Amino acid sequence: MEFRNYPDREMLALSLADCIASQLAQHLRSNERATLCVPGGTSPAPVFETLSGTDLDWDRVTVVLGDERWVDGDHKRSNSRLLRRHLLKDKAAAAHYIDLYTGDASPDPATEALAARLAPHLPLTVVLLGMGNDMHTASLFPGADQLAAAMALDAPPVMAIRAEGAEEPRITLTRPVLAEALNIHVLIMGPEKREALERAQKLDPIEAPIRAFLDQAIVHWAE
Repeated sequence: MEFRNYPDREMLALSLADCIASQLAQHLRSNERATLCVPGGTSPAPVFETLSGTDLDWDRVTVVLGDERWVDGDHKRSNSRLLRRHLLKDKAAAAHYIDLYTGDASPDPATEALAARLAPHLPLTVVLLGMGNDMHTASLFPGADQLAAAMALDAPPVMAIRAEGAEEPRITLTRPVLAEALNIHVLIMGPEKREALERAQKLDPIEAPIRAFLDQAIVHWAE
């Protein structure tokens, strides 16, 4: 694990956006397409705002969320809604987007079709992960109903998952898909997240799912 400590959150957002753009551009120099996997939530919004205006062959980039709440794309809790507002605009509006929400009554029947859509875009070129204070990442929550299956090395690429306190059912990319990315970044901010990260390093991934990705990750942190 590489740990990068920034003097403030603005510098973190600018530097992380530049790093992601550079890795995508480098990949595109020798490959036809690149895939960027990103988290939901509000923390990465400043990174997305910077990244959206970056000069890049966005029409050759596919963007996918690491997980999604099973709500309509216009719902206030939709990760897609945040992504459209902060990333899929300006120059990045040309990117191809794989929406994890299909409109099915539940996420369960959508997983096979989503896995098929995702397959041509694997391995992921760049993955940006967030982390909750409970050490979850994507929708890989400690104690979730399908966590052991989603964390298995032979897990299918996409799974439906439910967890106490997560409110809606979720759909998530699984451990092997995320861990096999060519570049992995983890974004955390504030002292509580840093303390949670330090705890996660000493725990099993079933207790702290973010642990499964730390060895090959660059962690970006600011107060």
